[in-house]
Amino acid sequence: MYLTAEKKSEFFSAYGKNAQDTGSAEGQIALFTFRIKHLTEHMKQNKKDVATMRSLVGLVGKRRRLLDYLKKNDIERYRTIIKELGIRK
Repeated sequence: MYLTAEKKSEFFSAYGKNAQDTGSAEGQIALFTFRIKHLTEHMKQNKKDVATMRSLVGLVGKRRRLLDYLKKNDIERYRTIIKELGIRK
């Protein structure tokens, strides 16, 4: 399995307030980014996997909505997370 509980807690401790802070926007964005990168690599090898493509598009939409929320409410947090994760905008 590519995403274990330890890996998730690493994301939330690195980008959230602590490992138990699973609801912070930064932690969720970091987790979605990791999953998007993994699914993108899968799609490069399996071009006809429609179910995975649908999941990938859904994840990108969720991440976009969280980024829009951060941009609207706290522009500094938005700029920080974009820079740390290397997300294009």
